[in-house]
Amino acid sequence: MEISAAGRLEVRITAADVGKRVSVRRLNDGGADDAKFTDTVGVLTSWNDGVLVITRRDGEGVRIPERSLVAGKVVPAAPARRRGPAASYEELARVSARAWPPVERERLGEWELRAAVQQVPREARPWGAVAGRRAGFTRRANSVLPLGDPGLPLDGALDAVRRWYGARGLPAYVQTATGAEGTQELLCAELERRGWVREVTAELWVGALAPVADTGDAGGVVLSRTADEAWLSRYGRKGVSEVALRVLGGGPSVWFASVPGAGGAAPAAIGRCVVDGRWAGFAAVEVDPAQRRRGLATSVMAALAGRALQEGASAAWLQVETDNAGARALYDRTGFAAHHAYHHYREPGHALP
Repeated sequence: MEISAAGRLEVRITAADVGKRVSVRRLNDGGADDAKFTDTVGVLTSWNDGVLVITRRDGEGVRIPERSLVAGKVVPAAPARRRGPAASYEELARVSARAWPPVERERLGEWELRAAVQQVPREARPWGAVAGRRAGFTRRANSVLPLGDPGLPLDGALDAVRRWYGARGLPAYVQTATGAEGTQELLCAELERRGWVREVTAELWVGALAPVADTGDAGGVVLSRTADEAWLSRYGRKGVSEVALRVLGGGPSVWFASVPGAGGAAPAAIGRCVVDGRWAGFAAVEVDPAQRRRGLATSVMAALAGRALQEGASAAWLQVETDNAGARALYDRTGFAAHHAYHHYREPGHALP
C-alpha cells in the first residue's frame, strides 16, 4: 500500500487508471468499532457512480464502494513468476490454439473465429448440439480467439460473431483470459455488461519440460502418431467423429500415448502431446478409474515429455479446470504453476439443449 511521508495510508488511484493493475485496501462493512480490512489485487475494469470493479486473477469481479477505500496504488502489470518458463499471454494463447486447431477459421480484424462442427446422434449430444444433429467439438475449437483489434466497434464485432456462428448452427463463444500481462480483463467486463454468460473457467499452467520426463517410468508406454480405436475407447469425450479426429490429430507435431490394458481391454491410461518449437503441450491425460494411484498418469507424461525433448522442446504447458483437485496436485508435484486463467463466454439468449 502507498504510505505518505507522514506515515498515513493513501489512495493513489483514480478513474483514469481503469485498465491498469491495482492493489487496494478497503474497510469492511463492520463499522469503525470493528475495523477490519480486505485487500484486493487485480485489474481496475470500471469506476462509475462511486463503485470500483476490480477483476481478480481468476476472472471474478469485485465491487468496491469508493467510500470504503483506505489505500490504493497501481502495481506492475504482471506479478513475478514463482517458477516455470517466462512467457507472454499472447505467445501461449497462439501456441495453445495451434495445438487444438479448428476445422474452419475466419479472420475478423485481429480476432480469429474458429469452428469444428460435427454431426452427432441425439443420444450422444455433446455441448452445443442443435436439434440433436449438429454440435461443435469442444469450446476451444468453436470460439473466438480475440487477440487484438477486431476492426469494428465491440458491439459490431459481437454482432458479426453471432451471425458467423449462427450460420453454422452453433452458439457464439468468446475465449478470454485474465491474470497475466496482456490478458483481457476489460473485454471480460464488457462482455458481462452485455449479458454474455461465463460458462467455463480453467487455467493454463507452465513448467520446465525436463523434470516431467524424469518423474515417471515410461517403459510401459506406447507412443503413436495417431489416435487408434483403443486410444479413443479410453478418451472421455463421447461422440468422437471425423471432425473430432481432425482436431485431435491437428498441430505441428502430435503424439498419442497409451498404457495397454490387460487382455485387450481399453488402455489403462492415455495422453496427448503437441510439440511446437520450444513448447510441448499436454492434453487428454486420462486413467482408468480402477487403475488410479499407480503413477500411470506420470508415466504417460514422462514418455511424451521424453519424445518432446528429442524434438527440441524445453518448456511445457497444459490446461486444467479449477475444480480438478487431483490433476492440479499431480501437475504441481511435476513442477507446473498457473500462468493465467481462461474463460469461455456464451452469447446471451442462446440456451443449450
